[in-house]
Amino acid sequence: MPIIRTAIYTMALILSLATSALCQIAPPPPRSISLAGPRFGITALSPGVVDALATEQVYLHPMVTQFGWQVERQFFATGSGLAVLNEWVGLLGGLEQGYTIPSLTWLVGVRSSEGLEFGLGPNVTPAGVALALAAGVTVRAGVVNVPLNVAIVPSYAGTRVSVLAGFTLRR
Repeated sequence: MPIIRTAIYTMALILSLATSALCQIAPPPPRSISLAGPRFGITALSPGVVDALATEQVYLHPMVTQFGWQVERQFFATGSGLAVLNEWVGLLGGLEQGYTIPSLTWLVGVRSSEGLEFGLGPNVTPAGVALALAAGVTVRAGVVNVPLNVAIVPSYAGTRVSVLAGFTLRR
């Protein structure tokens, strides 16, 4: 009987100490931030991309302007300032040449507390579907963010290199 009593006291002691671990405060839920704003810039098209568009009856010079809109959702941030984000960038290119070339890119990436950022994701244009790699820096000024990015989109037709800027506002 003393063995059973000792076992019961030992279990009671273990359970009483374990309940204090259950009472710890859970971390706050991650803060989500939505950003949206215009994007503009230029894209250099490799000869293969120009040729691929020509088969679609679109005759462009290898340098085209880009105008569009970015929607960004920062869905996780650490205390050190590292943020994980998801963004959609819709662009219209070639307007200065009389064409409307749509482009849609979905990027998933990270941004440091200093504003350095990197992302990758699918890109869809009339020249085909490809994987976009983007890097840059975002300068913060209150509720306004000013991104400056370079994107490289290699595809079977050739490579596109874009330099984009703009601004986003927190909503």
